[in-house]
Formats: sequence, C-alpha cells, structure tokens
Amino acid sequence: MQEKDIFAIGDRVEQMCIACGEERGHIVASVTKKGKITRVSCPICGSRVPYKSGTTRRASTKAGAPYDRARTYRRGQTMVHPTFGEGEVTAIIEPGKIDVLFADRIRRLIHAHV
Repeated sequence: MQEKDIFAIGDRVEQMCIACGEERGHIVASVTKKGKITRVSCPICGSRVPYKSGTTRRASTKAGAPYDRARTYRRGQTMVHPTFGEGEVTAIIEPGKIDVLFADRIRRLIHAHV
C-alpha cells in the first residue's frame, strides 16, 4: 500500500507524541494548499505540534481485533468496528464506556458489558 501524498484536515496519521511519549494516531490539524501536513493534534493529551517530515506514516498498518462489547478495552488498543471501521481507544470514560477515534470522528462505545 502506497502512502497518501495529499492529506486533509481531520485525516488520521501515526506520529510520535512528544507529550505522551508514545507513537499513536494523531489528527491532521492543518495542511498547506498542496495537501502537505503542517500540524497534528493528539486526541489523548490534546497537544498540537508541528508535523516532522519522516516521523509520520499512514495509520492502519496493523488491524485490531473485531469490536466486542463484552471485551474490556484499555487506552491505546485498536479495534475494527463493523460500521465505523478501524479505531483506537483514546479514553476510558467510566466503567462500561470508552471513547474511540475512528477515521471520521471520536465515538463513545460500550465495553465490558456482560
């Protein structure tokens, strides 16, 4: 699979988050007129940092397991939802609820539901 050369605001890319100290999915926050990334935003810590060429690659290099509402998830895990596609858990809201970053937006799902 070849990397996408033109990006849009809201696209998801993998980049090392300096504040979190982990490589994770970031949201493209700004692009040039030619579609090159200039800034990205971390959905976990909220940091907005300049894009560093060569440190970002297209997300979805490895697929997560299928989403199962009975399963207990932790922050950073990936999943594949039958409707929304691949996503990454960004927050545990309360027992039984998680926020998941999908390609279009963050969605609240249930988990650990028996």
